[in-house]
Amino acid sequence: MEITEVKIFLKDSPDKKLKAYATVTFDNAFVVRNIKVIEGTTGLFIAMPSRKVKQPCPKCGFKNETRSKYCNQCAAGLPMVSRLPEQDAAASAQAEHKDIAHPITQSFREYLQKRVLDAYSQEQKLGSALVREY
Repeated sequence: MEITEVKIFLKDSPDKKLKAYATVTFDNAFVVRNIKVIEGTTGLFIAMPSRKVKQPCPKCGFKNETRSKYCNQCAAGLPMVSRLPEQDAAASAQAEHKDIAHPITQSFREYLQKRVLDAYSQEQKLGSALVREY
């Protein structure tokens, strides 16, 4: 599978961890949107698009976001989701989200990350060149 296009959408706030969103086209036939470029403690990395995990209300069955205290449909109290003491905040946040699409092999993840971060770097250079013109 070949990446045929990478579009980068820079975020305005430079002090935040989220630096940009990417849209990646594969083989001119398949698109994945909302890949995040994030500044981590060891440098930039990508995060795949994800959705929040939901839990059903035991009374009415309405699906509420994990860790909600009350049902948004019937206002019944929801059971607390158990959390292991050794889990840190990052692991807890990760458990609340599930990837919509993601690479299966480490080699493809590295290829995807390299292409997205290279495009991000190019977009940053282009953006800073435009700022200097004004």
